[in-house]
Amino acid sequence: MAERTRIRRLIADELGDCCDEDVEQRLDELQVLADTAFGDDAVRPVFAVLGNTTRYRLARALAVADGELCVCELEPLVDVGESAVSHALSDLVDAGLVGRRKDGNWRYYRSTEFAETLFESADRGVSGDE
Repeated sequence: MAERTRIRRLIADELGDCCDEDVEQRLDELQVLADTAFGDDAVRPVFAVLGNTTRYRLARALAVADGELCVCELEPLVDVGESAVSHALSDLVDAGLVGRRKDGNWRYYRSTEFAETLFESADRGVSGDE
């Protein structure tokens, strides 16, 4: 109920007056916004996977690497064991941020174009070079 009170005050400040119909109309508009923003939230797993420091560092390293890297080359970049690195890389593959290929006993990982674009966009946004 507190949300209705605050929305009523906001509408009253903007319009000079507010009735129940104005509040209901605004709440309906906000529901459409929520449905649009969260309805088919396909990118949420991408940001969720990057919320972990190990996964973020691995994805970032691969995005700036020149080509593929083996798990054994990625392990020194993070402060976790081989199993945790492999698990983190699997999560990154599932999120579409990393690709992998197997060559004999070795697994090689590379950044996807999607990940590279994501990091480049974030870098531009942070630096203000839009």
